[in-house]
Formats: sequence, structure tokens, C-alpha cells
Amino acid sequence: MARMPSAERRRQLTEAAIRAMTRDGVAQTTTRSIAAEAGVSLSVFHYCFDSKQALIESVITTLTDHSVTVVKEAIRPRATLEETVRAGFAAYWDHVRAHPEEHMLTYELTQYALRRPGFEHLARRQYELYGDAYADLIEDLGRAMDFRLGVPVPVLARYLAAMTDGLTLNYLVLGDAAAWTDILDTVTAHIAGLVGEAGTRPR
Repeated sequence: MARMPSAERRRQLTEAAIRAMTRDGVAQTTTRSIAAEAGVSLSVFHYCFDSKQALIESVITTLTDHSVTVVKEAIRPRATLEETVRAGFAAYWDHVRAHPEEHMLTYELTQYALRRPGFEHLARRQYELYGDAYADLIEDLGRAMDFRLGVPVPVLARYLAAMTDGLTLNYLVLGDAAAWTDILDTVTAHIAGLVGEAGTRPR
């Protein structure tokens, strides 16, 4: 077996865990099955992760990064704030439609962590990551476009995380991709309404 840096090996095992959990479910996925999915020995797994808790936290962080990365790439400043916000949401929804199983896994991880004694903090950490990711996006965009928020960054970040979370679950349950054009337009207009140009109050 070729040697690789421990950080790279952890990434390999995390991605293998995502594939295994998506296919078999969180509760049914074992450390042995993850090692087999990654093509490494069980001892390599235990060298990289000292517990299933550590692995699940890595999975949660990686899944969040998957979504955030596509939004960051899409949300560069455009002619108007509304166009910029819509591009970010559109990129996120494209990712949901392309990888619904990953997004379903995020909800399964939440329920698994909440119901398993000693794992509850992982669910909290998962939702803190969502808020942190939105806060970073808002602050980066604010520096690039020089706007003023009608609410504090942490409030807007948590609001966006809660709204996106609910809309994603709604889509995974009901489907109907055609309806999401109007929904994205509504969400974009609402978010843009919470923002104004620097030195002004949002309308």
C-alpha cells in the first residue's frame, strides 16, 4: 500500500464514508465497511480516526464544504446584488438536484447524532457549520460589493441556513424541480430586500 500524508488519507476515508453512508445508511455503515470502501486496512482507519464520532464530524464538515464550494465559485459580484444572490442560490440548487443523495445524508446524520447518546454535539456542530459558512459568504460579498445589512451578519447567516435547510428538505420530499424557478426568484428578492447600498437603510 502506497504511503500518503495522514491528512490526505483522512480525506480518502471521509469520502469513502460518504459513499458508504449514502448507499447503506449511517447506522449500518461500520468502520470495517468504510475501510473496505477506501481499499485500506482497518488499522489505517483507526490510525486516522480515533472514534466514529471523529469520522462523522469529518463527514459533516466535508459535505458542508461540497455545497459551500459551488456557491463560492458562483457568487462573484455581478451587475446587481439581486443577480449575485440568485447566482449563488442557483448554484446551490444545481448541486442539490445533481447530488440529492448527499443532501439526504445530511439529514440522516443529524437524526443519527441527535438520537445517539454522546453524539448530540455533532448535530449542533453541523448546524453551526451551516451558519458559519453563510456568515463567511455574507462578509466576503459585503467587502466586494460594499452594501449595508438591515440585520446583523450572525442573524442573517442563521436565517439563511434555516431557510435553505427547510427548502432543501422540502425539495427532497416533494421534488417538482420546475417549481423552483419561482421559489428562487422569491427567495432572492426577499434576501435582496434585507440589504441596501452602503450608507443607506435597506428598503
